[in-house]
Amino acid sequence: MSLIGTLARLEAVSTGRAQPGATVRHRHLSERPLVLVPLTTAGEAGAPLGALVGDDRDAPRLLVVPQPRDRDLRFAFLAELADVVLPFIDSYAATVEAAERAEIDPETGKRVKVEVELCADAPQLIVPSRAGIDFVRLLGRSMRFRRTAEQDPETPHPAPPRVPLLGRWFTHYGERARVPGSALLLALTDVLSRHWATGQSTLEDQHLGALLAWIDPPDGVSGAEAALRAELARDAKGQLLWPPAGPATDPAFDNKLLAPAIENYNRARTALAAAEDGESADDRLRELTAAEREIRVLVESRTRPTWDAVWRGLDLLRTLPEGTHAGDRWTRDRWSFTGHRDRVTAGEPPQPRRDDAVTAANKLATREREQARLEAQEALDDPLVMAGRRLSGEAFAGEVTDVVMTYSEGKRPSPRPLVTVRTDDRPQLGERVKVYRSLGGKPQAAEFVGYEDDPGAEGSVIVLRVVDKMGRGKEPEAGSVPEKGDLVCFTLFEHEQRGGAKLPDADQTPWTHGGPPGEGAATATPEPDRVTEEDVL
Repeated sequence: MSLIGTLARLEAVSTGRAQPGATVRHRHLSERPLVLVPLTTAGEAGAPLGALVGDDRDAPRLLVVPQPRDRDLRFAFLAELADVVLPFIDSYAATVEAAERAEIDPETGKRVKVEVELCADAPQLIVPSRAGIDFVRLLGRSMRFRRTAEQDPETPHPAPPRVPLLGRWFTHYGERARVPGSALLLALTDVLSRHWATGQSTLEDQHLGALLAWIDPPDGVSGAEAALRAELARDAKGQLLWPPAGPATDPAFDNKLLAPAIENYNRARTALAAAEDGESADDRLRELTAAEREIRVLVESRTRPTWDAVWRGLDLLRTLPEGTHAGDRWTRDRWSFTGHRDRVTAGEPPQPRRDDAVTAANKLATREREQARLEAQEALDDPLVMAGRRLSGEAFAGEVTDVVMTYSEGKRPSPRPLVTVRTDDRPQLGERVKVYRSLGGKPQAAEFVGYEDDPGAEGSVIVLRVVDKMGRGKEPEAGSVPEKGDLVCFTLFEHEQRGGAKLPDADQTPWTHGGPPGEGAATATPEPDRVTEEDVL
């Protein structure tokens, strides 16, 4: 945590209200996101109990599994979920725009620009907390390998037709959520805690009700008091007034309300199966319907407060203007969505359980690069974030006090102006260290020359040599060199991240890393993964 973040948390404790952690919104928010509030069964890994899902805050769709241990009922739940999610995804997949992308020509081996399709927008999925992202990822893994009756008529437990496709999309969204700065799948608690600092721990920030209580407490109540009430307040029946933001349930709810309701449902279903005539079957069916309705009411009572809290949190986030670079990151999300759409359309197989060495290395390199890019872009978009980088010595801001035009040595001298900056910051500068400033949205590099002694000046006086982005002429282009009196901000971190070395293709990878075996190496086929609880719903 940065010093600015620590100070903001201390200020939140002192004032009783969350303090801003950003002045702009660093994540893109869709005009029509799909909100998913899942609920799972206690003690059953990956067994869904129900969910509220939809893109209309006033008309969510309630999905319930009255007996989570019943495979057929779980499949019916997943089929209903697919009926909601897949049409939402398809509505974005059909609208495209022309775009250019650099690809390698297989004949020449050179990078050439080709015109391709890019989806004009991408569907965004919002879950209440980080545990919701884990649940989406788990559902994706559990569904994408399922076989339908059309694919394999002899499969023992065929899945509904669209369930495997939903699993592939959930897996893609879950993997994309691991990429820093991605907004395809967002945990609302993470986004809110990025933009506001509360007086509680980061673990407590995962409780959506407590987090919102700090950010927007009721009149006359401090954030700490409101958060404590959101976490612990119960009604006359001993149930939480603000249930946790899923997917876990409260033990008091499980023991006092849910377990008896499921037991009633089991008895009603057993009685219906044992009915001997039509009249008694009708009576037992009414009892079963009433028992199922009771479970639906219970599930809605646990998910509806969280559903309303998610939309309230989105309203708070929309009060912040979107950061300049958030749109660029969303464009990369659109490319990711378009690429997966094309793979699904082409009939490619689902994502493997385990990545090969090259794919895993590429994913790791991508995440590291995107993390560095995100940190740089947030600082460039947000003065409050930049202040944290300045306090840590990674940037400095000040006033230009002098500009001296000098030129490089050589047959064609180029301008290399010396810029003197007075600053109160303490950057960690060393000999010939490069610093960068944003010039028209592009990074302009300068080289640290040294400190200048000025007894009458407050702070430090730094001399820099500007080395690029001044045009090709003998004289710098207008506006490319700071002028005396300008306020400038330079960073020690690069604004754009460079790509790493290209990794070899799979068939060129050494056998020690999953590639073709070498001479004399064993060619035994690896054993398939064992089926675990995570693979079975």
